Amino acid sequence: MRSRYSAFVLGLADYLLATWHASTRPGELDLSDEAATKWLGLEIKRHQAQDAAHAIVEFVARYRVAGRGHRLHETSRFVREDGRWFYVDGDIDTRGKTA
Repeated sequence: MRSRYSAFVLGLADYLLATWHASTRPGELDLSDEAATKWLGLEIKRHQAQDAAHAIVEFVARYRVAGRGHRLHETSRFVREDGRWFYVDGDIDTRGKTA
């Protein structure tokens, strides 16, 4: 999760796609809108291994766009294949979106 957050901060679309599970990965990822985003930090709220190949990570990422603070609060699902973890999908908590 931390590496994917760092990839968003750095605009590394190729890395994000490479760590996204093939079953849910988009064909391309356009991060051009992210140029206006100032990422402020990541807080891992919870990590839970469901079994050897499945886990969830709940996190809050804080950021600013045009001077306005926001929070992305998501519970993400990951799957492990061939020793590598891949992001599958996540549920976004829309309560308290703006910081």
